[in-house]
Amino acid sequence: MLVTTLLVAAAGGHLLELQQLAPRLLPRDDDVVWVTNDTVQSRSMLAAACSVFVPDPGSRNVPGTVALVVHAQRILRDLRPGRVVSTGSAIAAAFLPVARMMGIPCHYIESGTRVAGPSVTGRLVERVPGVRCYTQYQDWASQRWVWAGSVLDGFEQHAFDPPPPLRRIVVILGTWVQPFRRLVEALVPILPPGADVLWQTGHTDTTGLVAAPTPWVAASDLSRAIAMADLVVTHAGMGASLDALLAGRCPVVVPRRVEHGEQVDNHQVELAAELDRRGLAVVREAEALSAVDLRLAASRHTRQAQQRPPFVLTDQPTGRHSVP
Repeated sequence: MLVTTLLVAAAGGHLLELQQLAPRLLPRDDDVVWVTNDTVQSRSMLAAACSVFVPDPGSRNVPGTVALVVHAQRILRDLRPGRVVSTGSAIAAAFLPVARMMGIPCHYIESGTRVAGPSVTGRLVERVPGVRCYTQYQDWASQRWVWAGSVLDGFEQHAFDPPPPLRRIVVILGTWVQPFRRLVEALVPILPPGADVLWQTGHTDTTGLVAAPTPWVAASDLSRAIAMADLVVTHAGMGASLDALLAGRCPVVVPRRVEHGEQVDNHQVELAAELDRRGLAVVREAEALSAVDLRLAASRHTRQAQQRPPFVLTDQPTGRHSVP
């Protein structure tokens, strides 16, 4: 089988970012195959796409990432793509070095969650000769990292008049192994009485707080719930934030913090600050969250420009490690 472009991304926010960026990529290519981790969410997101699923090694799992190399060798040998484009994370570290060894052009787009600099995966991938690297933030662009735009480009907020009542609420804690009970504890006392709340809780134990949590929700089901919701409250994950923005919602965004054991680093704090800077969310720390913040977010909605700027993939190698 011969395909032109292989789109590679980890399940979750990385995959959603690449889905949103794919129509903006130049040179344009409609002949694509997706490669992502095998999860309920990713299968739902790619139900109508040509896709290949590989095991999910989890966060910063070196043996699991190494095991993905075997899958990368097989898939790249069978599909023989003309180029590989990835938004990370661990799956990029497995696929891009193998693709470059086979002489395949590779493009790595760092996640929009990385506001101040590259991720661990980005620092690994930038050392692979010939991989073109892109940042979504002009502030840390360099010879090695080309700024080509952001997945957040084209969104803007507007006010409802009058704001809707809070009848349907979606709360998203994500799929991280680390718990985020701190947000649940802050949110439960300020929710309006009688509201219908969908709690997507992942690995967070909500015993004594939430009567009917839903740990795992298929991407299609979650998207439908967000589209029908009057309010979305979420951790500062790019996937959940994008889901809310794409549905026209102004989310309340509360970042996980490493000092509370809720993440492996504080990249969610950085993304929350960027969403706040762009005016795309009501950003609060869990301890500062109030009912006023919930009503403020519900009083706003998001619009997306019909024509978003292209994301141009350069044919020129970047950085001193690059080769033609």
